[in-house]
Amino acid sequence: MLADGAPELVAASCSAPAGAAAAESTVTEVAVVAQTAARTATARHVPRPRGTERNFLGFAMAAILAQLAPGQGPQGDGEPFPNSLSVMTQDRNDFDMKAETITFKGHGGDEIEAYLAQPLGDGPYGGVVVIHHMPGYDRSSKEVARRFAAEGYLALMPNLYHREAPGASPDDAAAAARARGGVPDERLVGEVAGAMELLKSLSKSNGKVATIGYCSGGRQSFLAAVSLPLDAAVACYPGGLVSAPAAGSPVRSTPLLDRVKDLSCPLLGLFGEEDKYPTPDEVAILDKELSAHGKVHEFHSYPGAGHAFFQVDRPSYRVEAALDGWQRIHDFFARYLAA
Repeated sequence: MLADGAPELVAASCSAPAGAAAAESTVTEVAVVAQTAARTATARHVPRPRGTERNFLGFAMAAILAQLAPGQGPQGDGEPFPNSLSVMTQDRNDFDMKAETITFKGHGGDEIEAYLAQPLGDGPYGGVVVIHHMPGYDRSSKEVARRFAAEGYLALMPNLYHREAPGASPDDAAAAARARGGVPDERLVGEVAGAMELLKSLSKSNGKVATIGYCSGGRQSFLAAVSLPLDAAVACYPGGLVSAPAAGSPVRSTPLLDRVKDLSCPLLGLFGEEDKYPTPDEVAILDKELSAHGKVHEFHSYPGAGHAFFQVDRPSYRVEAALDGWQRIHDFFARYLAA
């Protein structure tokens, strides 16, 4: 999942070079093709200048230029087309940050790999444990961690597959983990507990920690929240909370509905109305159970979106749902992780 989000578009103008296919494009048309353009930009590694990294439309417009002549200006020098596109954006103030691969003590005191991203300032900052999706500890998940650091949080993403395949590619490590039925729940809780301890030990920490996860990581974010004393938790399209995995699934896990009573913190849930895992009926069951136990929670379901709607490099990506979802995550963490 590419971690580009949703500042406001203040103004835009587009006038392509004479004879170019985009000559008659309007800002409205740009929005319509933005989803395809962003995927094109990702595939072609279109550079995103500082200050527009979290502006999806700005990113998509840059991609449209790449479609006109991938990676080239009119002289073939890599410079943009003169007079072709101008975009003014208004972004939140991003923090300067650094990111690095580290090791920390996870479940059972084992040293495991993790990705730590943090603002360069003195803080204090809240902490976020990023729980990666089933495809693993990959580039897109690391972008999520960097995004949170740029927004002013200490972000740590444990490599949940480190034991299965240390040093392996994300695809190979994920395959090895699936072959063993996924990450055992007890081990996941131990990894998150170790991550929480590390984040709180940092000198710039304000002592507050949340979790966020996507897909299987969404279920695991909920699992952490009913097992550990967290300040907030976000679960994005978390399957396996109400029903067990379908027959033949490589993942072995049990539903967590009976653990709702143990939820330790406010919960934000983001879902797609066309998702099959979880289905809208399962989301409604979970919502009802949380309300019955008086648990603070916010659920949002998006029409036209299915599973993995944040995943910009997949056909499942949905622009409107992803942008709104990122805004809700930002507001949620601002509310519960503030110093």
